[in-house]
Amino acid sequence: MKRIIQVHISKGEKYYIAECADLSLVTQGKTLDGLVENLQEAIELRLEGENLKEMGISLFPSILSNFEIQSKPYAQI
Repeated sequence: MKRIIQVHISKGEKYYIAECADLSLVTQGKTLDGLVENLQEAIELRLEGENLKEMGISLFPSILSNFEIQSKPYAQI
């Protein structure tokens, strides 16, 4: 059983974007707090009425996110 749902977070031009390949969903928010709320709601809606056992997901999965940070050049050649 999968106990962790993985999410990738990045910053677009105006919004933060969360992509969850495990559940085939994407959501966004103007702030990180807004994104977290939207992500939790999107995951709840996606899993609502689903048989988690058939999906291979434990009853109370954790959400693990990684955040992509755009790098800047630190040295010039």
